[in-house]
Amino acid sequence: MSRPRRSRASLLPVLLPIAVLIVVAVSVGSWLQFAERQAIDTVHTVGSAAADRVDVEAAVQHVDAAARELVLRVRVVPRGTLGEEEGSAPVADLSIQTTAAALGDLEFKAHERLATKDLQVAITGGSIGDYPFDTYETEIGFWAVLDGKEVPVRMLFANHDTLFSVAATPAPAPQEAVLGLALSRSGSLLVFAVFMMVVMWALAASVLIGTWYLTTRGEGLVWPALAWMAATLFALSAFRNTAPGSPPIGCVLDWFAFLWAETVIALCLIAVVLTGVRTALRLDDGPQ
Repeated sequence: MSRPRRSRASLLPVLLPIAVLIVVAVSVGSWLQFAERQAIDTVHTVGSAAADRVDVEAAVQHVDAAARELVLRVRVVPRGTLGEEEGSAPVADLSIQTTAAALGDLEFKAHERLATKDLQVAITGGSIGDYPFDTYETEIGFWAVLDGKEVPVRMLFANHDTLFSVAATPAPAPQEAVLGLALSRSGSLLVFAVFMMVVMWALAASVLIGTWYLTTRGEGLVWPALAWMAATLFALSAFRNTAPGSPPIGCVLDWFAFLWAETVIALCLIAVVLTGVRTALRLDDGPQ
């Protein structure tokens, strides 16, 4: 009757640290998720606060680092005497002019309902080859011309791309609304990418240790071990392709971990096969 009590007591020192580790991990994860959610919900306001103005609500929908551009969803709302039907239409022809980084201006006809439009903006600096540590920058700005006259503008900017964090710096301007943007990978993406590199090296080290054991023990061709090594070699490629943001081959992720881990595993597999074949032939040629 005392054996079950001893077994349960012996498990307590193991289960307690595991439980504490789970609680700490969930707590840290919750805090990081809350911080990123707060950043996504943050709205940066810049420009004029006049009663008669044009509000431009701009939100980053997607950042394409490979194409070096971001997609900005823009909604224009004329306020006060500049709009009609509660800001759903301008009282005269409205032109929203943008900075040089934006690929085109926005034109709206008088008395016609304003529609939300997507605007492409070029990004500069950095290289996707630095993934996941790549950073970029750009500038977005809006000027409003109503019936041939420049009118005040206020921009409300937000970032809705969860793979990137955006730092916005307002530029002083009397009538315009201009923001300088610095883009970098989000915290969750950085954590996952670093985790992937750690896992890749851990798998390579595991295969290396298994290779050392098999080659020093003279076990011959151990087919389950060979199957495990070969499966790890190909599974690592599939695992690498799950990296968020679809980074191209040759980025930091590859040179820091993936390519070397694949090389180590492939060489270990070849070494085990050669050693196993040599051992098997020696045993076959031995005394019957």
